[in-house]
Amino acid sequence: MTRSIVRFMQWRVGPDREPDAEAVTFAMECAVCGARSQPRVDAGDGQQWVFAHAGHNPSHHTYREHITRPYRAVMTRTAR
Repeated sequence: MTRSIVRFMQWRVGPDREPDAEAVTFAMECAVCGARSQPRVDAGDGQQWVFAHAGHNPSHHTYREHITRPYRAVMTRTAR
């Protein structure tokens, strides 16, 4: 015999601020050629990458910033 208990739970989701959470990281991507910097904790590192990349590729003027922010889902209570 198989038995199951099913409950509806309420959850919330938000940035993970636990002490063991992954770090927020920043990376820059060239929108012209797709080259991308390594993800770094300091957003300024990506800006330095842009200056270096633009210096080697003077026609590359547009870039995208990619931010990776860890999130956490937490059960808040049983739904009624």
